[in-house]
Amino acid sequence: MRAHHWLFAVALALTIGAGGRDAADRWIAATPLPALLTTTGTEVLDRSGRPLRIYTVADGRWRLAPGPVDPAFTDMLIAYEDRRYHSHSGVDLRAMLRAAAQAVAQGGIVSGASTLTMQVARLMEEGSTGEWAGKLRQIRLALALERRLTKDEILRIYLSRAPYGGNIEGIRAATLAWFGKEPARLTPAEAALLVALPQSPETRRPDRHPAAAQGARDRVLDRMAQSGVLSHDDAEAAKLDPVPTARRPFPALAPHLSDRALAESPSALHHDLTIDAALQAQLETLAARAVRGLPGGVSVAILLANHRSGEILASVGSAGYAGGARQGFVDMTKALRSPGSTLKPAIYAMAFDRGLAHPQTLIDDAPARFGDYAPQNFDGHFRGEVTVTDALRQSLNIPPVRLMDAIGPAHLMDVMRRAGMRPELPGDHAGLAVALGGVGVSLSDMVQLYAALARGGEAIPLHWRQGAEGASTRILGRAAAWQVGDILSGLAPPPNAPARALAYKTGTSYGHRDAWALGWDGAHVAGVWIGRPDGTPVPGAFGGDLAAPILFEAFQRLKPAFDPLPRPPPETLIVGTAELPQPLRHFAGRGAAFVTDKGAPELIFPPDGARLAGEAPGLPVKVRGGTPPYTWLANGTPRLTGIRGEQANIPGLGKGFSQIAVIDAAGRSARITIRLD
Repeated sequence: MRAHHWLFAVALALTIGAGGRDAADRWIAATPLPALLTTTGTEVLDRSGRPLRIYTVADGRWRLAPGPVDPAFTDMLIAYEDRRYHSHSGVDLRAMLRAAAQAVAQGGIVSGASTLTMQVARLMEEGSTGEWAGKLRQIRLALALERRLTKDEILRIYLSRAPYGGNIEGIRAATLAWFGKEPARLTPAEAALLVALPQSPETRRPDRHPAAAQGARDRVLDRMAQSGVLSHDDAEAAKLDPVPTARRPFPALAPHLSDRALAESPSALHHDLTIDAALQAQLETLAARAVRGLPGGVSVAILLANHRSGEILASVGSAGYAGGARQGFVDMTKALRSPGSTLKPAIYAMAFDRGLAHPQTLIDDAPARFGDYAPQNFDGHFRGEVTVTDALRQSLNIPPVRLMDAIGPAHLMDVMRRAGMRPELPGDHAGLAVALGGVGVSLSDMVQLYAALARGGEAIPLHWRQGAEGASTRILGRAAAWQVGDILSGLAPPPNAPARALAYKTGTSYGHRDAWALGWDGAHVAGVWIGRPDGTPVPGAFGGDLAAPILFEAFQRLKPAFDPLPRPPPETLIVGTAELPQPLRHFAGRGAAFVTDKGAPELIFPPDGARLAGEAPGLPVKVRGGTPPYTWLANGTPRLTGIRGEQANIPGLGKGFSQIAVIDAAGRSARITIRLD
């Protein structure tokens, strides 16, 4: 600015100060003030107040509400920019006179006279200081601000709006971008750089002009030593610190959950979540690592909660928050998928609770037809009579469908809804297929259900907002929930994982579209989903192979040791099969009372060890006794089902040895070995 501009400003200031006081008062009082409220970006915070994700303001600038600031920085700022900040009324007349005299003597600007209040006025109007009209406007606004705001309030506006290079504004955005920390504790070198940057934020940007940034910082340190704010030794030591040469990324953890929080309350500037930032970061890294080497488009979701309090501690919606083949922008903790076998524990718990079965009850794993529905085991083989415990641990399909037929699928849907789930049915009709995953649920739903099992049958709403606790609801008895957990804790863990640390279940949906693992220990519950967001199959994907190791590793990232699973409630019946009450020793299913028992089936043709010529229509077979309908198997594979007559022909047998077996409706069997020439 030319010297006569400074003289004009000084004359105006002197006029205001020495004469025309009433007119000056009216002039200042009539000053239109810009919006005093500084627009700042929305912040999503974790359970300890640490930032999870920060959003820019509408124009793309990083600007945050100032929090606690290191007093050493404000001391430096005032000492360097405006030594009489606390005593002047917005305009420092002494500084103006000095600057004007120097400008006249030297023929140009030697030192500035702009106060912090005047700088705030310029920042609020986003105006220029290069013309006398702009300087006059800032003087008037500065005087008005001093009348209406306290010094601390004016300083707070400065700390919110000062430019620090690029699209960074305000002290908090600056310390996060340049130092990766909050401004509450700063080194002398850091504080000096932050004092120097707003004077020329682009030419002193450390990432683009590190030498200029360091030179400006060191001049601030020299001034602080001269004014006594720092000792000479401290200032010289601070000069040895390097300036940052790159911006640090702003926090961007839990992006899906943060977006959901913002969508639910768009006007809120702070969202306090139950998420643990450190755990969230570890599980996001785990998810990204888990998809390496998997086919394109495969993603992973992880949800972990404290089942005692209902607080969600980590929510990973995808393997990476980006587009592309993996569709990382889709939150797979909320997407509807088929749960595969992971609903089976709830079915068994309901059977225990209703007195239909006990963990040591014998149940038939044999071919069965329920109207038009004829479920099969995953491997196509049947085990005959097994205990309920073995049926659940081996994830057999026929036993839970038998139980579901006795309980009624509508009752399972009711338990799911009372647990806090939101299942969706194809055609809005619950059939027996729901037992094997014929229903749409989300990972959040399934973790909600397993949390109820972990809590002894008492469902509690899982929540991710602090203060959003809900009332609990009992959906199952304590003994039934414990019995299921005890069975699941006996599953073999993944390699190198501790045994009986988790009660867990894996699942794989039809066509290998979804791989699941869900489980709990004494304090926490978690779930893992792996698949493609678009629902296309992932050949060879199994929950036990892919998802279970991630489940155990998620718990190990949470804490050094698993919390022990609970002891059985006192009402739990822990006995062997032979000690069970007679009705519980063998699960008969609906209609069993009307079946006439003819004894075990006997395969009377062909005789065991026979050598026969192969026949075109098939091998003739004949059974005696047993309860129809019969299922005929060849070499472990069902060939004929629902046969009510005692004679049949088994087609498609090749030459050589074959094992022929027949299983009746009660699960009893007979078998022979023959040779076809």
